[in-house]
This record gives sequence, structure tokens and C-alpha cells, in this order.
Amino acid sequence: MLTWLQRDSLTFPPLDKALREPNGLLAAGGDLRAERLIAAYRHGCFPWFQDGQPILWWSPDPRTVLLPGEVHMSRSLRKVIRQGHFRVTFDQAFAEVIRACAAPRPYADGTWITTPMQQAYIELHAKGVAHSVEVWQDEQLVGGLYGLAMGKLFFGESMFSRADNASKVGFVTLVEHLKAWGFELIDCQMPTQHLHSLGARAISRAQFADYLQRYLDQPSDADWLSTLQPADG
Repeated sequence: MLTWLQRDSLTFPPLDKALREPNGLLAAGGDLRAERLIAAYRHGCFPWFQDGQPILWWSPDPRTVLLPGEVHMSRSLRKVIRQGHFRVTFDQAFAEVIRACAAPRPYADGTWITTPMQQAYIELHAKGVAHSVEVWQDEQLVGGLYGLAMGKLFFGESMFSRADNASKVGFVTLVEHLKAWGFELIDCQMPTQHLHSLGARAISRAQFADYLQRYLDQPSDADWLSTLQPADG
């Protein structure tokens, strides 16, 4: 039976109560205030819903993740990075990145990054919890991604690309810096061919919960205000 959240409580049901079909649906309802979103990620779930639906909270099993030391860069991607056509920054244009991630895409109907979702994550960014990666070409924003950083874990949310390889350059640059900062895991949530090509793999929900327990409250050496060039290939 699906749990409906109460607005006056930030408690989520145990992860093992998530439905098998659809895979990982844990709860519905509640709201998108910052405190609830932070509680959700700490618990091991995330919001994902369309306009017209109630807020839905998910904890899929298995969970798609990437270990920073396992990022895969193809020869062609290494060549693109060495050519230096892109400039990568962190936390310089969060609102622009999330709006670009929410823009219509030819292969999808609508977007799950609704206006209330955008506003909620912009608030998390103001609190120093959510972060963006921007990829620039000739001073134009051509790619990027955003997510949340807690302890030694990064929870990726969405990425976009307006130029070939732009989102890949942004992602691998982020991963290289997360590795240097001592991060242990990047949560990619759901499997895609794009993510698997970069080294993502599946782990069980129980393994993911173990990472949460071990690393959520460990400090990292993150410096999100750096202006960065692409990582060396």
C-alpha cells in the first residue's frame, strides 16, 4: 500500500516498503519545501512526477550510481577535452541550468522539472545544498547539470546539452573534482545509456542505503566557488 505523506511530518516510510511495480515508488504527497527535500535525499528517495500528478517519491532497486574512480572517458571525449573548446564552471548560473534542464526535449512529452520543482531546487542552491555545473562555449551556456551535495555523496538530478559532448565534458569534469574532494559516490538515480557509457552501474537499494549511512555526515574538501577549466584528459 502506498504511503501518503502528511504536511506536518518529514518522516518517510522505510525504503523496503517501496513498490516493485512501478519500481521504487515509495510515497506520495507532502510538499517540496527545503527541509522535506533534504530529508528525502538523506533517507534515500527523491521526487519525480509530472504536472497534474501528486508529488511522488521514489527509491528504485537497483539504484544507478557512479563511483568517482570509475568514470569512463572514451578516446573521442578525451580529445574533445584536450582541444579546450569548452570552459566549465561551478555554481555560476544555477537558475539558468535548471531552466535549461526543464526545457522541452524531442524525445519526451512534458517535463518533470516543473516550475515548483525549479523554485524548490533554487532555494536549495541558496542554502548551499544544490549545485550546478555550467559548460560554456564562446560565452554561451551550451551544457550543464545540477544536483545536491551532502557529506561525501553527490545526488545528480538532470543534465542538458546544446552542443555535441557538452554535457559529457561537464559531467566528467565534475566527477574528477568530486574524486579530488574525497567524494565516495554519485547517485544517478535511474539507468540511461548515456550514464552507462560514462561508467555508471547498478547497485542494490540496500547497498545504496549503506553508502548513505557511512558517508552522509562525513565532511568533504569541496570548493564549489572555483572557476574551472575542463579536467585533463
